[in-house]
Amino acid sequence: MSEIARSPEASQIAPALGVRPIALVGMSGVGKSTIGERLAKGLGLKFIDSDAEIRKEAGMSIKKLCETHGEEHFRELEARVIARVLKQGPAVLATGDSSFIHQQTHGLIQDKAVSIWLKADADLIMRRLGRRRGRRLQQASDLLGTITQQIAEREPIYQNAHLTIASRNVSHERQMDECVRALHAYLRPEPAAAQPGV
Repeated sequence: MSEIARSPEASQIAPALGVRPIALVGMSGVGKSTIGERLAKGLGLKFIDSDAEIRKEAGMSIKKLCETHGEEHFRELEARVIARVLKQGPAVLATGDSSFIHQQTHGLIQDKAVSIWLKADADLIMRRLGRRRGRRLQQASDLLGTITQQIAEREPIYQNAHLTIASRNVSHERQMDECVRALHAYLRPEPAAAQPGV
């Protein structure tokens, strides 16, 4: 674990959140799950992946869910799952790539959580998705064109997140540390009072 994650600043974040979770939002491939897991561990919080929760509740993959019941059913289930998670208290939540652009879910996240947009350019997302399989976005015939279009459409909404962290080709630990610093600056927790005689 990094020095920042072990720092007094990191230990102050969970108490300063109160009942709010941290919600990571952004495009597919920006590192929401990977960074989210490390961030949760560094802050001593539970990590929750909304897509994993949806798969568990539906008993099938998201691809199969959409094929069987339609995109609208998936979005309704996603909204219910995220709403439920946001009531569970402090945690780090990795959301699906398009969940934040839907008005109901967007409003819930902004009201009940501290949102962090992991921002990446199209070339970086393209390279990362090229190393993985199973993402729904990869089914696009023109992947780079689709990514570029989605970024253009979604960035005006993603930028409403409380915090923005640039997702780059740096270590996951460094990205986590950047999240910790940004959270500490945003939450501005009060330092623990010194004990008498200390």
